[in-house]
Amino acid sequence: MWSGDELDLDAYLARIGVRPDPDGSGELRPDLATLYEVHRAHTAAITFENLDILLGRPVELDVKAIEGKLVHARRGGYCYEQNSLLAAALERIGFEVSGRGARNRTRGDSLTAVTHAVLVVTVEGEPWLCDAGFGYQGPCEPVPLARPGAEVRQGEWTYRVREEAEGVLVLCVLRGGVWRDLYAFSPQRYHPVDYVVLNHYSSTHPRSAFVSRVIAQRPGDEVRTALVGRELTRLTPDGRTERQNVGPQELIAVLDREFGLRLSGRDEAEVVRIHRAGD
Repeated sequence: MWSGDELDLDAYLARIGVRPDPDGSGELRPDLATLYEVHRAHTAAITFENLDILLGRPVELDVKAIEGKLVHARRGGYCYEQNSLLAAALERIGFEVSGRGARNRTRGDSLTAVTHAVLVVTVEGEPWLCDAGFGYQGPCEPVPLARPGAEVRQGEWTYRVREEAEGVLVLCVLRGGVWRDLYAFSPQRYHPVDYVVLNHYSSTHPRSAFVSRVIAQRPGDEVRTALVGRELTRLTPDGRTERQNVGPQELIAVLDREFGLRLSGRDEAEVVRIHRAGD
């Protein structure tokens, strides 16, 4: 389903820093230890970012296009790219992978459309939420789905999934002593073709959050970092938030230093121009 047979798995594993045969067997095993290792390495290595969208370029979701950008060009991407790549890699390793569509709940009580792609990976009959594409607030490791309410520690951060009516599951993070909803998703399976439609809206619609401002984000074991427009934000598990303004003259250095993103000279100039136009 996820075109895992087309992925250069060795190149992907090298990109995220995972050895292809840690036990000398010549291949990774589709077990829980591998799922944790690949998920954590992916989120640590590949930045969440929207720069191609900002530059007016189409976001292609076929595996070779994603591999070319996120693996070989060492760029980042947003949820449809990140989780399509992760799904292809996990499928290639031998995991059972299915998609879900989620509603963002970080914006208060307003009902949002389904615009976020997540994965459910089944290991020995147990489903796990896998998501490398929710930016700085997202999980760095799989979260169990078969035990709603179970708390899992990831670095200094704690997550859980709670269940609502009609089988809706909600991913929550503990921050400052308060459980906060991140997103909600139903049991309905989503397929790659569904993500093509959602990706088109998210990457082109004028009301999409991704089309008009720089977005780059990275999760971390301790501090979570995000650049959204002019504001660079750092979150800590105790509830503290640090903010600073990033002007056009600082932008390229911040993208490199904080997010490991490097662009061509032409792309740098255009991103700075767009950033400056926000004044």
